[in-house]
Amino acid sequence: MKRIAYVSTYPPRRCGIATFTEHLLQSVRIAGKRRDIDPVIVLYNENDDDSVYRNDPKFWPLAAEDRAAYARMAERVNHSDVSVVVLQHEFGIFGGEAGEYILDFVRALKKPLVTTFHTIFADPQPPYRHVQQQIADESDAIVVMNRQAIPYLTKAFHLPESKIFYIPHGSPVPRREERDRLRRRLGFAGRKVMFTFGLLNRGKGIESVLAALPGVIREVPETLYVIAGQTHPEVKKREGEAYREELMEMVRRLGLENNVQMINRYFSEEELVDYLTACDLYVTPYPGMQQITSGTLAYAVGVGRPVLTTPYEHARDLLRGCEELLLPYGDTEAWERQLRRLLADDAALRQWEERIWKIGEATHWPRVGTQYVQLFAQICGEKGGEETAETQLKGEVKSVVSGSR
Repeated sequence: MKRIAYVSTYPPRRCGIATFTEHLLQSVRIAGKRRDIDPVIVLYNENDDDSVYRNDPKFWPLAAEDRAAYARMAERVNHSDVSVVVLQHEFGIFGGEAGEYILDFVRALKKPLVTTFHTIFADPQPPYRHVQQQIADESDAIVVMNRQAIPYLTKAFHLPESKIFYIPHGSPVPRREERDRLRRRLGFAGRKVMFTFGLLNRGKGIESVLAALPGVIREVPETLYVIAGQTHPEVKKREGEAYREELMEMVRRLGLENNVQMINRYFSEEELVDYLTACDLYVTPYPGMQQITSGTLAYAVGVGRPVLTTPYEHARDLLRGCEELLLPYGDTEAWERQLRRLLADDAALRQWEERIWKIGEATHWPRVGTQYVQLFAQICGEKGGEETAETQLKGEVKSVVSGSR
């Protein structure tokens, strides 16, 4: 295999897909012992400073709203020494309705294409259905990060299972030995810390946890609930900081000022991992059950943190066998009871930590990178690639049919 081209956003852009692609590239590079510089076909928009991409030869910049540029970029790839193209698909990062401009790229591409779908619907509707159907049809292999996504794709788009791979969302390798130091530095010493992270919006369900906290604090007064992250930019455009202010008013009304900390700023990935490592319990009380992938949930499990969550798609898949950690949205009594049970019992927390640790081992980036390398080798028809992939990923990944485009 010569070079691998990645199609995605990329740092310094602050975007979950960008961060994912950076880690994927690095982990594939290490796992594959690659020396060649693999290009990133990096999407940018008018709000991005694209000078960093234009001044680095590893980047092949692609203006997201310039439709004609997509086919031109495909031709550049076709005439290059790229062996396989890896598309990170999320509807919002490409131009056109539902990101339809990317279809011009995949139709013109003559190199093998592996697509990772970051959003998958159980019943896709227009205009998303057409776009995703076309990408699925043009792809030589599709990667999903949730096993439930496989029947969704096969049913909605009439795809053979042999075309779909399950590879979990990557997560950082944990640093257990640093946990006590991090807790002291972050002011968590002597506290039982619950942590929620993400762009703040009403879809986070944080008010349901706040409603359960008074009963928890009566039994575990050292409880601290840390809610970190800026308000979602689209939410801020529509309603400013109204949701944050409502949550702060709820904290005051319930007398939780000493037990809730809201951090309204951007978190670097390093800082996020520090907070995840240092907390006692990661909490995702999302009301929407359709979320197929959650990067922060994957990270929390990857660093071995016990999780309490509503049973949305990714949580149900990743936490198979740990159904006690899945609670209904808005059931204040159930949340209060389970929070008290976990935070008051150090032995129970340690037991859950060990169970989650074992689940998280399969998601660490070095292992994920190895699985992608094996997939790329198989798609490119390299000797030993198919045998290696089937041997290493048996039970995890569906075999794909390799072939040229």
